[in-house]
Amino acid sequence: METESSRAPSELAIRAATVDDLPALVQLEASAFDADRISRRSMRHLLQRAHAAVLVAVDADGAVLGSVVLLFSRGTATVRLYSIAVHPAARGRGVARRLVEAAEAEAWRRERAWVRLEIRRDNTASIGLFESLGYRRFGSYDDYYADHMEALRYEKAVDAGLRPELARVPYYRQTLDFTCGPAALLMAFSALDPAFRPDRTLELRVWREATTVFMTSGHGGCGPYGLALAAWRRGWEVELHLSAEGAQLLESVRSPEKKEVMALVQADMEREVAEAGIPVRFGRVSPDSLEHRAGDGAVPLVLISSWAIYGTRVPHWVVVTGFDEHFVYVHDPFIDEEEGETPADSINMPIGRAQFERMARYGRRGLQAALFIGPHRHA
Repeated sequence: METESSRAPSELAIRAATVDDLPALVQLEASAFDADRISRRSMRHLLQRAHAAVLVAVDADGAVLGSVVLLFSRGTATVRLYSIAVHPAARGRGVARRLVEAAEAEAWRRERAWVRLEIRRDNTASIGLFESLGYRRFGSYDDYYADHMEALRYEKAVDAGLRPELARVPYYRQTLDFTCGPAALLMAFSALDPAFRPDRTLELRVWREATTVFMTSGHGGCGPYGLALAAWRRGWEVELHLSAEGAQLLESVRSPEKKEVMALVQADMEREVAEAGIPVRFGRVSPDSLEHRAGDGAVPLVLISSWAIYGTRVPHWVVVTGFDEHFVYVHDPFIDEEEGETPADSINMPIGRAQFERMARYGRRGLQAALFIGPHRHA
């Protein structure tokens, strides 16, 4: 992409693409890129899916000169600028700049406050464009593109007033569908001890220790008492906050026998927690209470219902990494690759405070659970 220094022609218009634009969009991909093109099938899917938007720049004759593709994270305030393409004949005329500005406006219209994207390290024109528009580099991916080129990661707050205080929490991706709790715990350990190195063996070991959920089919997940014990046994300070006493996460199963197993396992863990002297507090878990404890140096792990983000009614653990006036920021150990997500979509995900409070509960009883992990007890 050439430098976008000049203004786009006044007759240029930006509008939402439709399926009727599919042939022109496929032709644009072929003209704009030598590799890593969006296929016809994928482009049709993007045009028809609810959590994506495709905008096109057209001239006075209706010819498509450029496009931008946005992917919206369900339940969060982040949008990913997935692709931007400009026809070679239209480069240097400000088309890309107009498309990015329109993409930011669309993000804000859909109540998204952050835009993120990846850029090839050798694409100096795009790097210059996005940096001139206020995008900040915050990381990179090795071997990201088909030719093994590195990708630079950029982000921008659509509202320039957003200045979150974010903790330095190294990201760790869960390697199995049922290990979100252990993965979140390993992230907390990494944040508190720079020398700590998470790995899959430890992830699975923690899962074996902490599992309390007996799923209808497949493997079970981890409850708050099990995760608290797993952290305590490794020497970390732990505090457990719950909205109410009693057996938890029973909505995950239908079988009375399996519910009985879950209740017995949790009761045994509760006895171990009491014997270890792990503090357990009962009451509402709110963004304000999380922010207060995080301000004391603890790393919060919070149980959420993944329905708002992934459309599945399962309990899910995330790590809270920061706060500002409008949002709670989290590391989500799960990456939804079927929806085109990358780790950038799961790192420091902004979630509106009111939305987070609704999300941070599970089941008909509205269970709320949070773990606060502190420094090693011997430190």
